[in-house]
Amino acid sequence: MRKIGIIGLGHVGAAVAYTLVTKGIADELVLIDQNEAVVLAEKLDLEDTQAGLATHTHIITQDYWQLRDADIVIIAAGDISIFSDGKNNRQAELRITSQIAEETAPKIMASGFNGILLDITNPCDVVTTYLQRLTGLPQQQVFGTGTLLDTMRMQRTLANELHVSLQDIQGYNLGEHGESQFTAWSTITVATRPIAEVLAQRKTDFTALEKAIRTRAWQIISGKGFTSYGIAAAAVTVVQAIFSDVHVTLPISSWNSEHQLYIGQPTLIGRTGTLRVVDVALTEQEQQKFNHSATYIQQNLDSLVANLPR
Repeated sequence: MRKIGIIGLGHVGAAVAYTLVTKGIADELVLIDQNEAVVLAEKLDLEDTQAGLATHTHIITQDYWQLRDADIVIIAAGDISIFSDGKNNRQAELRITSQIAEETAPKIMASGFNGILLDITNPCDVVTTYLQRLTGLPQQQVFGTGTLLDTMRMQRTLANELHVSLQDIQGYNLGEHGESQFTAWSTITVATRPIAEVLAQRKTDFTALEKAIRTRAWQIISGKGFTSYGIAAAAVTVVQAIFSDVHVTLPISSWNSEHQLYIGQPTLIGRTGTLRVVDVALTEQEQQKFNHSATYIQQNLDSLVANLPR
């Protein structure tokens, strides 16, 4: 029995729920949101969706106790209206999402939950670190989508630039899921060829290309007010990796023992959670960017430290 809980049924949480149901990934789905009417509406809509599917997902609503035997709980709560000022800063959500973490973590743990906690709430790395401290769950059982979506955006941008398949693009965006993230060009290959070699004759502006990757989210938000499908796909990719126990390496927000926080880095994932961080040989400049990103995450964590459990 594959049981998943989703806390937060906004654009992102609803997209995750829809994807899980239509792909037949969850046998049971627990939906929780502060808006009772929204949860009921999503439940009914998802039930209608199943009429044309070969799979069935039993949907439960508004019951934290049902999380006691969940395999995975996905935290998708947030407030996208924070971006209405046009400042485009994921850290601006921290005041709201840290409060959500403080409110939901005790309720989750009171149920007896001992599964995997997957955070997709922004700022992802900060909230994931905070959730682990608040829940007390083992570090390998708590992680965030991190730079997986950013890596997917990198693959799409490069595939468009080079007119090749997405599957031919391998490599990572690393660091914070935010403005300090970076494209680790030394890790990227195109059909096994190093990206630097592929782009050598194209006079490509790497800085402009990296900016296009990093700002892709804001293009989406400026047009429709939020992102949903991409992050839902990233979250479901992680869920599938967990259930299949495939031991795949993904750039998620996992525990970094050196910096003592969660950050986007290549991580081996299995049925029990994160298995280990996969070392990649970064250039000196890339390592500096990674360290800078970790420092930025820590600065935001410092603003919460007074509230952390002792």
